[in-house]
Amino acid sequence: MGLAALVAVASVIAGCGTDSSGDSANGGDRTTIVVTYSVLGSLVSDAVGDNADVVVLIPNGSDPHEWEPSAKDIERLNNADLIVRNGLDLEGGVLDVLNLAQEDGVPTFVASDHITVRLVGEGEGLPTGDPDQEVGAQDPHLWMDPLTLKDAMVALGPVLVAQGIDATEGIAAVVAGLEELDGEVTDILAAVPVANRKLVTGHESLGYFAARYGFQLVGAIIPGLTTQAGVSAEALARLTEAIDAQQVKAVFTEIGTPTQVAEAIAEETGVKVVDLASHNLPDDGTYSSFLLGNARKVAAALA
Repeated sequence: MGLAALVAVASVIAGCGTDSSGDSANGGDRTTIVVTYSVLGSLVSDAVGDNADVVVLIPNGSDPHEWEPSAKDIERLNNADLIVRNGLDLEGGVLDVLNLAQEDGVPTFVASDHITVRLVGEGEGLPTGDPDQEVGAQDPHLWMDPLTLKDAMVALGPVLVAQGIDATEGIAAVVAGLEELDGEVTDILAAVPVANRKLVTGHESLGYFAARYGFQLVGAIIPGLTTQAGVSAEALARLTEAIDAQQVKAVFTEIGTPTQVAEAIAEETGVKVVDLASHNLPDDGTYSSFLLGNARKVAAALA
């Protein structure tokens, strides 16, 4: 498939299902925490243990940029004792509902309020015309860096205590685990030569990962911070030129990446396509397995 045909293919980018699953957030006298997405939810669950009920709103495997809530999900949010959300408009399809719940008095913790937010830099392939997608835009993909997540979890501790949840030891254990995990990821990625540390992704999702571990963002198939951004033949042509010029070794796809477009780019440039689980947890439901698995895939593809 030539690049001139890619726009038509990209127009059929499929979103994940919008139906939620899981048990009700009705915990009786127990404190109920509703966390918007699975990666953050796993850490909150680890921190609170059996001291509260944690409900993850967006089903694992769904695209958090596009998922939309049902009436039951809205009820969960409105009845929560605490909402934990990412912020920076990550949860695009549920943003209005989250804001209304917060305005109605549901206590809300926004993780991105407590980190050093990464700003989109020059040369990262973002389009013009949309201020949320241009250079200087705030990147919501904070979970791709364990030390950035650590800052958010430290800040969450007092909020949990204020809700009557004994999570002091749990937060300390999570923080220690994130620091250890950072070291493990660093060791895995040591196998990648500096010359090969170049990333092309489905959308602009690995900015925090790149900044932490010394990678360069060459570009993305969907040149924006969400999978809802558009693509064009011109942008894809520039991307293939950058892949050739910078001798990129792989294209990393993820939830929301138009598969046929990725395969066409790979065919034209001769690079391999590697799928990353950048937005969903593995079968064991742990953040450590999530990040280690992605790091191993990156190392294997680029070493």
